[in-house]
Amino acid sequence: MNSKTHLGHQAKKRFGQNFLNNEMVIESIVDAINPEPTDNLVEIGPGLGALTEPVIERAGHLSVVELDRDLAHRLRHHPFLAPKLTIYEEDALKFDFSSLITDDKPLRIFGNLPYNISTPLIFHLLTFKDKVKDMHFMLQKEVVERMASGENSKSFGRLSIMTQYQCQVIPVMEIGPEHFTPAPKVDSAIVRLIPHETIKNPVKDLKVLNTVCLTAFNQRRKTIRNSFKKLIPLDGLQELGIDASLRPENLSVDDFITLANYVSDNPIESK
Repeated sequence: MNSKTHLGHQAKKRFGQNFLNNEMVIESIVDAINPEPTDNLVEIGPGLGALTEPVIERAGHLSVVELDRDLAHRLRHHPFLAPKLTIYEEDALKFDFSSLITDDKPLRIFGNLPYNISTPLIFHLLTFKDKVKDMHFMLQKEVVERMASGENSKSFGRLSIMTQYQCQVIPVMEIGPEHFTPAPKVDSAIVRLIPHETIKNPVKDLKVLNTVCLTAFNQRRKTIRNSFKKLIPLDGLQELGIDASLRPENLSVDDFITLANYVSDNPIESK
């Protein structure tokens, strides 16, 4: 049998498809999600239903967002899953997740995310964080490490700051490539994201925080002084009490919030 075929479906490279095939691993993931019948559950990329089936067994109903026409068709005609599913054949990167709010029930989102779009997809999902109770995702292990990383680490960067500012990041479990068809070339991990109910140290403009992070980590070996030359003058850094000789990875999430708020208050006018 073709190593990319699982349950009769040929994995499509353009969608970054890798299908879970180990029942014990699947059960552990569903236990981590802990779906309840009263939950407003949404699965991104249900694929061949490895997580869909056991989640529906516990919850009774599920909304799914699936871009692959063949897989969406398969789910629509599934003998016992179809009546319990609301299927949106759309691109999750463009999908309005707030449209799934019913009876003011916050969303519980989960999925085995395609690794090729996982970071932009998480940034998109975070725009709906006020309507989300929690999210459980299978991602490349390296991406989960970056999300959960603290300062003074090579894996600390824009993804760490933007995610931790908006959510509690909890790595749940690691999963080896042998539990997928086709086997990916990387290890995977499950992460739990719980949006903060209130943000203690709010940023004035999230877009500015993102710009500050992009500027800082674009050339991460540069010092703060050199990274921020075009955004913050040296006396501005001194005023904030930030050591200009440090590298971006040495600053905390709170330091980045401080820098972003300074930039919001002191925009450098383009010449």
